[in-house]
Amino acid sequence: MTRASLWRTSTWRTPTWLGWLKKPFSKAERPPRPVNPVKRADRFTVQDLMVEASHGIGGHTGRLVMTTMGTVLGIASLVVTIGFAQTAAGQIARQFDSVSATQVLVQPGKTGNMFGSGTPKTSLPWDAPERVERLAGVEKAGLVGQVDAAGARITAVPVNDPSAPQSAGPPLLAGSAGLLDAVRGSVVTGRFFDAGHDARADRVVVLGTRAAEELGVNRVDRQPAIFIGDRAYTVIGIIDDVQRRTDMLDAVILPSGTARADFGMGSAQELHVRIAVGAGSVVGKQAPIALDPNTPDNFDVIAPQSGSELQQSVQADVNIVFLVLGLIALLAGGLGIANVTLLSVSERVGEIGLRRALGATRREIRAQFTVESVVIGLLGGLIGAALGVFAVVGVSLVQQWTPIIDLPMVLGCAVLGAVVGLVAGAYPAAKASKIEPISALRQGV
Repeated sequence: MTRASLWRTSTWRTPTWLGWLKKPFSKAERPPRPVNPVKRADRFTVQDLMVEASHGIGGHTGRLVMTTMGTVLGIASLVVTIGFAQTAAGQIARQFDSVSATQVLVQPGKTGNMFGSGTPKTSLPWDAPERVERLAGVEKAGLVGQVDAAGARITAVPVNDPSAPQSAGPPLLAGSAGLLDAVRGSVVTGRFFDAGHDARADRVVVLGTRAAEELGVNRVDRQPAIFIGDRAYTVIGIIDDVQRRTDMLDAVILPSGTARADFGMGSAQELHVRIAVGAGSVVGKQAPIALDPNTPDNFDVIAPQSGSELQQSVQADVNIVFLVLGLIALLAGGLGIANVTLLSVSERVGEIGLRRALGATRREIRAQFTVESVVIGLLGGLIGAALGVFAVVGVSLVQQWTPIIDLPMVLGCAVLGAVVGLVAGAYPAAKASKIEPISALRQGV
């Protein structure tokens, strides 16, 4: 028998202590593991946070109302100011459009720069209003020009006194029969001259209100006369409220036929065209062709554009002013939230200390006060935005304006209330989280 076989048949066994080293624990002997261990973060959930915040907000109704009022006023002021800015800008645009978008001005082109002081390339024909009025979109057209009276004085009575002070009197203009309608003017008393006066070269005149006041003419029922040099002209009307060529209110206006016959007027300087809204580009292109098909480029045309620089500048200034006012009001509302939240922290020191003593962390205290501020800000933002919309609509209805309110802006202002609450409550929440339990409990719960 070999040594190996003897070893295999031997009764020697592995020592017990060595088996313990080799043998792992069985399932029965293995120590039990904890089931569903509770984490620290799970002890204070989002639901708990909202419940605590709602109790903190609803527990003091008076304080809630006072705190919310700051945001309500701030957001309402912001919505009102922006809403009024947009509405006012719309009214300004409407006023601009009612005049500028319905007017076309045609002038003879000049050598050199556009509308420069060079020599005119051409002249406006005397039948220019009739030619242009055939175009689609044209409502009325009228000629106007300065009359050279060769130094003749314009007076209410003839003056032959050499010692009298020399005064040129009002300026003298000539116009066609459709001029008053083309420039959107109105007659105070009497009437404007017609095509018959123009064709017959009648010696009649129409006065602007300021020219009539200067000449001492206030009524035309007795057919008063004024003198241009030694020629007498009957006053048949007084005009006012001219939206274009407001210098006509200071002038004496003759029929163009009379100006040609008495003063040798060669041509008018301007053709004013009143058009329908939206016809500016078409009339601006077709008017020079109607006046002179061979050389239409000899005329300069000022046609309405989609938006003038003046209109855009006025709208921008109005928007800036109202926006600054709204931001100031919103800043005041944010300061109100911060002040009332700080007061709330001071009043609830005992409560905060008790919660800290019972295990609440700084993060939980900070989160609670932050959520309270955000909820108050959001509530104030919603109420303020609604009140602001009602205010804009109400004032617009009273003034017979068209209210212009941007819905995304209103919703943004409501959300801005929550942002203001978040920012305003950040410092009070941080201050509340730093309160030590022992110092708070000393003040009493």
